[in-house]
Amino acid sequence: MSDVPALVRAHLRDQFAGLGITAEPAEASVTFVGAEPIDILRFGFAERLPVDPDSPAAHYVSVGCSRHPMVDPAVASADRAVGPRAEVTVALRGPAPPGLARSVAVLAATPAVEGLILEPDALVDLETPLWQGAPFTAYLLGRSEINDILLPEPLSPVSVLSAVPITATEAAWVRLRGAAAMREAWLQDGVDPTDPRRRAVSPA
Repeated sequence: MSDVPALVRAHLRDQFAGLGITAEPAEASVTFVGAEPIDILRFGFAERLPVDPDSPAAHYVSVGCSRHPMVDPAVASADRAVGPRAEVTVALRGPAPPGLARSVAVLAATPAVEGLILEPDALVDLETPLWQGAPFTAYLLGRSEINDILLPEPLSPVSVLSAVPITATEAAWVRLRGAAAMREAWLQDGVDPTDPRRRAVSPA
């Protein structure tokens, strides 16, 4: 049986090395009752960088969500090899906010713990601040710039989805108008989703 987390790690190291980030990533591991551990790797630059438009974003990437394919819990005979697999990545500027790694791990654990299927445009509301003092309580998923991770046959490839922190107001907007409308509002208002101190958008 393939060691999927090891293959994911190797792919991530190669991908970020190609972007000039060659240092070993910082790592945190989070364990949930009844579920396998989720590791969070931080690929980025010096922690001392301030939060400003020119500071490069660090990438917090889960490893462990893709151990098993995501399946509908109502489907009793689901194929345990074939099916969508995913990891999630959050891009934020500045130092690592306290508590962020845990919220990313909670997001990555939702397929195993709650039977959710993570996919582009999905809204996952954790209903609690995503890190200490954060105004954001939910993640909006989308496609990331990280290439899919090909696994040996017959295993399905792993998609690495971007996870953008959003506020409760923005989450309500997504439910009402959809993910595309939210992204268009950010674009029109010049909002940088990688800024941990950005203001919330309240589209009309």
